[in-house]
Amino acid sequence: MLRLESTAKVADNSGAIEVQIIGHYGGSKKRIFRMADVVKVTVKRAKTDGTVKKGTLHRAVIVRMRKETRRDDGTYISFDDNAVVLLNGTTNDPMGTRIFGPVARELKTYGFDKITYLAPETL
Repeated sequence: MLRLESTAKVADNSGAIEVQIIGHYGGSKKRIFRMADVVKVTVKRAKTDGTVKKGTLHRAVIVRMRKETRRDDGTYISFDDNAVVLLNGTTNDPMGTRIFGPVARELKTYGFDKITYLAPETL
């Protein structure tokens, strides 16, 4: 589970390095976010030659969490870091053209097929 104002790495090649979660989409006062949630982020660190600049707001989806997540079959999965993928506009397509590191299998069930397709490994 990620909380409001927590930081996460960016797992794509959009140019952002680190982001901070500042909200979510959906219309309630939700403060805890889980795998495959679409969140509102601000860029805290970015590459100088990237398309994304520091201080800009974007939509992102959570692809990895350090906190363990329970699956329907009873198993648990956790990762080494917290990571997000920036989304393009209001669609579920990623902003970058490559995804770095493994992503969770739950993304495919929530409609993020292109992210699971681009990822090198789906756990």
